[in-house]
Amino acid sequence: MTTQLFPRPVAHRGLHDRAAGVIENSASAFAAAIAGDFAIECDLQLTSDGHAVVFHDEKLQRLTGESGLVSGRSAAEMTAMTLLDSKAGDRPQTLEAFLEQIAGRTLLQIELKHQPDAAATRQLAKTVADALARYSGPVTVESFDPRLITLVREFGFAGPRGIITHDYASKDHEPSLTEEERYVLRHLLHWHETQFDFISCAKDALALPAIIFWRTLGKPVTAWTIRSPVEAEAVRPYIDQIVFEGFNPDSVS
Repeated sequence: MTTQLFPRPVAHRGLHDRAAGVIENSASAFAAAIAGDFAIECDLQLTSDGHAVVFHDEKLQRLTGESGLVSGRSAAEMTAMTLLDSKAGDRPQTLEAFLEQIAGRTLLQIELKHQPDAAATRQLAKTVADALARYSGPVTVESFDPRLITLVREFGFAGPRGIITHDYASKDHEPSLTEEERYVLRHLLHWHETQFDFISCAKDALALPAIIFWRTLGKPVTAWTIRSPVEAEAVRPYIDQIVFEGFNPDSVS
């Protein structure tokens, strides 16, 4: 269960353990992933002044205790906040600081989070492409939003780009999507625009015809989020690598 593109399991938001004071998407979680010889998945949000910060949620509350949105704060404000329960006092990092920390020591699978409008979408894609143009380590980018992985290529990123997907069956997820949009996303019908290099698929959607089709044609598939050896074994026939948290995947033979 390996691929040339993803030779090692991918630590979801770094190798984090909130109970131990190691918070997701923190410098401590990334250091732990490197120490374990794992690749790193992380998330990027856009600040009010156009910087990319390593942070999953669009809202601040869960991870910082602050109110409001990441998009309503500047990069300086974001990097001054302490992540809740962090034993090391970690703070959100800018993309540039994150890349400086990693310094090419492991593969990165960087998710560009969905943005509220076209201008912010373009800004995030350009910011990421510009930063990665100055980075020499192994790196991939991915997004649920086909526009982001199309734009990041147009802005000059030449590395592997992936589409993140699931079955789009529940309208609790992305409720604003129309049925036609859900159909396009479920069946990866944006290929002519995105020309993705890999697929990152929810663990319960791996049997979708589009996933099987594109993997048969050689597109690597990573599965998220795998939380136990049992889950890792269950998805093994359908994927090329796992995106994991909460256990040591090296314990899975």
